Amino acid sequence: MQEMQEASPSSSKKISAAAARAHTRRNRATTSNSSIKGRLNSISAMFVPIAMALTVGALGWVYQSLKPPPPKICGSPGGPPITSPRVQLRDGRHLAYKEMGVAKEEAKHKLVIIHGFDNSKDINLPIQQELIDELGICFLQYDRAGYGESDPNPKRSVKSEALDIEELADQLELGSKFYVIGVSMGSYPVWSCLKYIPNRLAGAALIVPVINYKWRSLPQSLIRDDYRRRLVQLTYLFSSYAPGLLHWWVSQQWLPSNSVLERNPVFFNPHDIEILKKIPGFPMLSKNQQAKLAEREVFDTLRHDFLVGFGDWEFDPTELENPFPSNTSNFHIWQGYEDRVVPFQLQRFISGKLPWIRYHEVPEGGHLIVHYNGLGEAVLKSLLVGEDPLTLDHVKP
Repeated sequence: MQEMQEASPSSSKKISAAAARAHTRRNRATTSNSSIKGRLNSISAMFVPIAMALTVGALGWVYQSLKPPPPKICGSPGGPPITSPRVQLRDGRHLAYKEMGVAKEEAKHKLVIIHGFDNSKDINLPIQQELIDELGICFLQYDRAGYGESDPNPKRSVKSEALDIEELADQLELGSKFYVIGVSMGSYPVWSCLKYIPNRLAGAALIVPVINYKWRSLPQSLIRDDYRRRLVQLTYLFSSYAPGLLHWWVSQQWLPSNSVLERNPVFFNPHDIEILKKIPGFPMLSKNQQAKLAEREVFDTLRHDFLVGFGDWEFDPTELENPFPSNTSNFHIWQGYEDRVVPFQLQRFISGKLPWIRYHEVPEGGHLIVHYNGLGEAVLKSLLVGEDPLTLDHVKP
């Protein structure tokens, strides 16, 4: 009984009225805060999907508003006129072409010239007529699919480039074997020929060939910090997933022109700048071409060409076998040591992996060496008669 009386004071301690009211207010405040947070979470859960849907819808509207009008095919109603001879391929497409040099019926050597990115069959190669006549060369220059007056190929691939060349050569009766020369972006059709129609080639040459950074053989030590790789990756991303936005950006008139590049030569060395002063201009950077990029067919051709050239290939060039086992000098790469578009280190690596490649490096050459005096003659003599120059120091604008 005494123990119970001793315990009673602590267990039956009285609470004042003021304390009780404060405790009640705290409980109410806690309950109120919890209720508000619950309602906010419910509202957030409801509106986040709506906001995301609106964002996606807005982006879709922007894309549709920036999407260019339907393409106008050469020769179609409302499309550009046809001014060049064309052949019709098995799939119904047309390829425009032109023949230069010696008549093919009299020619000793028949060469297919493959132009690069944003160019055409009208690419000008400074080669002396005397050498063309002496070696008996017939040049076949054509507009790749979608370029110039050739129809676009919606199923364009690395392999389709070689098959286009083979069918064009057959229709124009170039014979069982012919030579191919690819310039810059026109190099990947040459790699395609080496892979898919090697039996049709008498020889091949690449001039400042582009490098696909997705080739699995390229060592990370050479490409990890290459700013050109990051630029290609970014362009590839926009070309794949935001073509409308990319189209709007490249068609703006404030993009750099040749005059700007002369003051800030990011991609061209001093010799290239001299070339840009002599020729009509690097097509992609001319004001006329920037205006043409507003046309859907022009933009789509460039975009598809870029996606194929820098996309996933079915093969790695360094795994190819020598298509000319009887003559190891029939495949050549010509590279400028000061090329700021394609690094010479990667060309040396590719050539080192394929010992049957004859590698030539122009000491002061940039990316536009195809327009340098003396380069064309050196390429032809080396490819056709095996006469390599002792030095390339003379190859300059």
